[in-house]
Amino acid sequence: MTENADRVRENTSDETNRQIDNETVARVEEYSQRSKAEITRRIEELDREWDVERLLETNASVLALSGLVLGATHSKKWLIVPGIVLPFLLQHAIQGWCPPIPIFRRLGVRTRQEIDREKYALKVLRGDFSEVENQTDDKARAALNAVSA
Repeated sequence: MTENADRVRENTSDETNRQIDNETVARVEEYSQRSKAEITRRIEELDREWDVERLLETNASVLALSGLVLGATHSKKWLIVPGIVLPFLLQHAIQGWCPPIPIFRRLGVRTRQEIDREKYALKVLRGDFSEVENQTDDKARAALNAVSA
């Protein structure tokens, strides 16, 4: 089993990770020029953003439950759906990867750590952490560096 705290990122292509990271940097740079109220609204949006784990778990549950219901009410052939979905979910729990993950990642679905990186960079920009001093004119880069440790 992989012990890395972010197994999804570890099992995602470098290109996809880079694209997700670049989009995060671009958003933080954009918000470095905005008001505290706008930053606060973005932080609230990030608190509601679904991460890849939640999306995968919800997707697997809906498919497995649908397969069970259809298998019980229409045709036993539908039982193949949970028979396929549940091993994928187990594989993800053990390895941090399963077939839907690359699709979700290419669609831009982020890990909780990636979402939190943006959120805490925005909190730095908003001034929530007085001990973090921006010693550069590039406030966005300083905020992202502060949360990259």
